[in-house]
Amino acid sequence: METTNSYLESVKKQFLYYKTLGEKAMDQLEPEQLFVSINEDTNSIATIVKHLSGNMLSRWTDFLSSDGEKEWRNRDLEFDSRFLGNDKEELLNVWNKGWDCFLDALNRLHNEQLSTIIYIRNEGHTVIEAINRQLAHYPYHIGQIVFYAKMLKKSEWTSLSIPKNKSNNYNSDKFSKEKSIRNFTDDELNKLK
Repeated sequence: METTNSYLESVKKQFLYYKTLGEKAMDQLEPEQLFVSINEDTNSIATIVKHLSGNMLSRWTDFLSSDGEKEWRNRDLEFDSRFLGNDKEELLNVWNKGWDCFLDALNRLHNEQLSTIIYIRNEGHTVIEAINRQLAHYPYHIGQIVFYAKMLKKSEWTSLSIPKNKSNNYNSDKFSKEKSIRNFTDDELNKLK
């Protein structure tokens, strides 16, 4: 029981950390930069957001009782480079709609459900496997958002992790404290706020 409680709490913190990273990266851009695509094969940040949200809504709506690839999902449309109105507020609404669905599903989970078999495109996964699948998928795309935002930024970038040439300072601070058992996101989420 303790391990599964720790698992659920840990993954929730991990996902919130990556959600916050994506938001802090997007916050540093001018609204029009969110819709920039440097070539036909590159997704804009807006396109990545549409895809993440579409995936979250499909995978986590009624996820215990219906396949994670919903009939109403149009995955190909998520990668259509056009975005309704090219509006940052609308984009953030799409972002939050997906995250709200996903985090609500995570928050409603009970330990005894973690070994339940669910399906994604008719392939069975335990709930833990499905969560782990997304713990690889979502940060992959958040990393794209952060990298792209750094490239598009017209002025100085505010680091979202340990700034260049500051590792020694960061490590000195960490090693100056007593050992403790905690999730690394406890400090990192506070730093990003």
